[in-house]
Amino acid sequence: MNDQKDDDKIRQLLKQNIRPVNQELESDLWPQMLRRLEERPAAVPWFDWALGAVVVLSIIWVPSTIPMLLYHL
Repeated sequence: MNDQKDDDKIRQLLKQNIRPVNQELESDLWPQMLRRLEERPAAVPWFDWALGAVVVLSIIWVPSTIPMLLYHL
């Protein structure tokens, strides 16, 4: 009996606080996305450059790593 009351109360609270899923968007999101993309250019983190340098140096120093790197592509 008490579980049923709790379930009903939870169901009622969920209906009050969660909007229906099938609602239309309030506005078009594409212009906002374009603005965010234009705000700042994509920056490449330093560890991506370091990883690239490690790959290039490993190819130069140990050419037998080329098949291993190609396998992982």
